[in-house]
Amino acid sequence: MKAAVIYWSMTGNTEAMAQAVQKGLTDAGVDTDLLQVSETDAASALGYDLLALGCPAMGSEQLEESEFEPFFSELEGSLSGRKIALFGSYAWAEGQWMLDWAERAEGAGAVLATGQGLAVFETPDDEGVAQCEALGKALAAL
Repeated sequence: MKAAVIYWSMTGNTEAMAQAVQKGLTDAGVDTDLLQVSETDAASALGYDLLALGCPAMGSEQLEESEFEPFFSELEGSLSGRKIALFGSYAWAEGQWMLDWAERAEGAGAVLATGQGLAVFETPDDEGVAQCEALGKALAAL
C-alpha cells in the first residue's frame, strides 16, 4: 500500500496539516510520499493506492486556481472508487469550499475518509494536528 499526500500551501498552514496527515498514514504502516502539487501531476498521483489532497480556501471560498484547481480538475475524472482524504485551512467565512470540494469528489465517485473533508481554522493547533493525524489513519483504514 502506497499513499501520497499532495498539497498546496501559501502560508504554511496547509503544509503543517499535510505533514500531520502524513504522520497518521505512516503511523498506520502506510508508505507515504509528501508532495507539493507543483511536484506532481494527475497521472503520477493515480499511481498511488491512497490520496490525501490538501488545499486552503482561496478567494471566495474556492480551491487555489493556478496550480491546485487544474490538478484536481484533471484528477477528478479518475476518482471513481479511489480512496481519498481532503483537508485544508481557512481564515474567513465558514468553510463552504471544503463542503463543495467534498461534494465534487463524491460526485466523481471517490470514497472519502471519514465521509467528509477536514477544514481547520488558520494554523492548526494541537487539536487540529491530532485531527489531521486521525484523518491519515482513517484513510489508511479504508
